[in-house]
Formats: sequence, C-alpha cells, structure tokens
Amino acid sequence: MANLADIITSKVRIKVLELFLSNLNEKYHVRGAVREVGEEINAVRRELDRLEKAGILKKEPRANRVYYWVREDYPFFGDILSLVSKTTGLGAEIIANRNKIGKVGYVMFSGRFARGKNRRKDDEVEILVVGEVVLPELSSLIRKEESKRGKEINYTVMSKDELDFRKKRRDPFLLGILTTSRTMIIGDEEELIG
Repeated sequence: MANLADIITSKVRIKVLELFLSNLNEKYHVRGAVREVGEEINAVRRELDRLEKAGILKKEPRANRVYYWVREDYPFFGDILSLVSKTTGLGAEIIANRNKIGKVGYVMFSGRFARGKNRRKDDEVEILVVGEVVLPELSSLIRKEESKRGKEINYTVMSKDELDFRKKRRDPFLLGILTTSRTMIIGDEEELIG
C-alpha cells in the first residue's frame, strides 16, 4: 500500500505532517506535538523548525511556549492535504479495504470533510462513493470514523451508470456535490467530473 514514506524519508516529519494535517484546527506546542507523535523531543523540534522555515507551518510564541499550526496559504497545502487524506484515517481505511468494499471507481471527500471542518447546513454530502459497492462493508468503515470524530458523516453511494445518468440530466443534487471543493481518495477527478 502506498504511504508518505514512499516520498518522504523522515519518519518524524511524516508523523508531524500527519498530526498537523489531520487536525487543521489545532495549534500544538513542542511538547504537545511530542506527546502526539511519540518521538524524541529534539527530532520533533528539528522537524517543526524545518517545516516552519519551508513555510508549511506557522509559529507564534505565547508566554513560555511556541505554538505551531498549518499555513493554509502554503502553495502546496492542497496537495499535501490530499496525500495525508489518503494515508491516514478514513481515506487510508477505504484504500486498504478497497477489495472488501467492492468495485469502487471513485471516492471523493468534500473539501470541508478533508479539512476536518463541520458540515454546513447547505452541504448535502461529505463523501461520494461511485461503483459497485458492498454497503455493509463501507458502512462499517464509516461508523468507525463517526465514532472517532464524534459526529455523523453524510455520504452517498451510486453506481457508475447512475452517476452518468445524473450528469447528463444535470441533476442539482449531483451538481451540488461536484461544484464544491474536493479531495479525491480513489479515481481521477477529471474523469469523475467529465
């Protein structure tokens, strides 16, 4: 299975990136990050400094602590978020269990879901799954993630034929899903929209 270690050689950097990009609303001080990633303090401090100098993280001193958080204006923010979404949490579970779930052509997370933000009332769907899906298997994975997040996840499953039919009819429900920001977990974004 693909993971961040395929392209990033520092295991501490991978853990730090996964921590910050899986919890975008959080700010961590050095010791808090050390507790979360379970690595040596000097290694974590070194990676935090490197990521801050690269512009991925921002830091701010408060009292006797320095807090770090992700800069969403970093030019590759969306790309890194996509990588982390595929290698951690529900994205990693879906990819790892792809054969159990069925013949899945596309899995798309809404941008808000990938960023860990709460769904707006006008957001219909947080996850779109297209293919021949074994619903009990998918539901099981989603229930696990719901218990971790402490909230319900709104998802839609449809066949490839239904997706094509709805696109031809310019179905408002589907257009609402496809016009929001998204992170592709499985499949090609151009093929999904096209």
